[in-house]
Amino acid sequence: MKKSMKVLYIHQYFVTPEEDGTSRSYWFSKKLVENGIDVTMVTATNEFLHREACETDIDGIHVIYVKNDYNQSFSKLKKIKSFVSFIFKAYSVAKKHKGSDIVYATSTPLTVGFIALLLKKMKKMPYIFEVRDLWPEFPIQVGAIKNPLLIWILRKLEKSIYKNSEHVVALSPGMEDGVLKCGIAKDKVTMIPNMSKIELFYPRDKKENDFLKYGIDRNCFNVVHIGSMGVANDLMYMMKTAEFLQYKRKNTFINFIIVGDGSTKKDLEMYADEKQLNNVKFLGHWGTEDTSAILNCCDMSFVCFKNLPILYTNSPNKLFDSLSAGKPIIVNSAGWTKKMAEDYNCGFWVDPESPEDFADKLINICGKKDLLAEYSKNSRDLAVNKYDKSILTEQFLEVIKTHTRKY
Repeated sequence: MKKSMKVLYIHQYFVTPEEDGTSRSYWFSKKLVENGIDVTMVTATNEFLHREACETDIDGIHVIYVKNDYNQSFSKLKKIKSFVSFIFKAYSVAKKHKGSDIVYATSTPLTVGFIALLLKKMKKMPYIFEVRDLWPEFPIQVGAIKNPLLIWILRKLEKSIYKNSEHVVALSPGMEDGVLKCGIAKDKVTMIPNMSKIELFYPRDKKENDFLKYGIDRNCFNVVHIGSMGVANDLMYMMKTAEFLQYKRKNTFINFIIVGDGSTKKDLEMYADEKQLNNVKFLGHWGTEDTSAILNCCDMSFVCFKNLPILYTNSPNKLFDSLSAGKPIIVNSAGWTKKMAEDYNCGFWVDPESPEDFADKLINICGKKDLLAEYSKNSRDLAVNKYDKSILTEQFLEVIKTHTRKY
């Protein structure tokens, strides 16, 4: 009897669709399981207090949780300690896992790649590395890492992780270019972006009860931002735009709806209170089903990032959820998401250095129902025909099969 292929999957932040976070690894693992491939996921959790590890089965995926505290609100030093802690704990578990044909290690952080590198050097286990952010370039450009020696070490580690892998999966064209610039051959890299989940986020009739439940004014033009509210998202740009609309343009029709949580949330709420912004509403964190309903209530979705070249490479989940929901999109990164919005005519770009540009483009678009309907249709078509998880998980499966055959 032919033995089934076995994949050891390492992702520090693995979550299911019911949990908070990016469920890409869940859908990839589920695809492998559906095709008769055994998957063991090594991940971290804050949940239990007195155990070092816990094993369970989630939809056929064997998940090993190691206790490792992490929170977005952690200080820089505390985050580094968490990353290093996961290296030791995950490696300790993974090295005992015998019989795997390949390791699939996904960042961030880059330290997850170091676990894969250790497994190859010490246990002769081949690996594929997935690049979700270009580390260390991302923390360097946002100013989180400044020490020249540490930067040199991390860049050497990055190149070593790419070089020693069987293959590299990148989440955007910009990330693929970043890998290639490290001297990696083009045929060693596959670009698989984040995915749309068309059965979870979808356009439908807007229900009055939903507007009441979430406190959204149906009579306004509502622009929504969902997901992380970290330093890289720079949502102060959205606050400044709201301020410009309210006080300079005297506009009372356009509202900003903010869904999610993050390290900058308190500062943003304080700014909104200080400036008495009546056109900004913070809804807090909601699960997938509620977020889908909130998206459906709104007129456009905004994907916001700080104006840094490294962030032009981003492949944000919120963008693909918005496309799936059939929302016209607004982006402020001058990278591939800008090209996407323009090439597929599903939204537009706004200048990240000019809240006035954002405000005036919103005033211009909010009365153009036919154009908004066209944007909406094109968004949904793009999600269904190009970025749906049924398409991208199939591409992932092919990568795994292709680069595991020789083992």
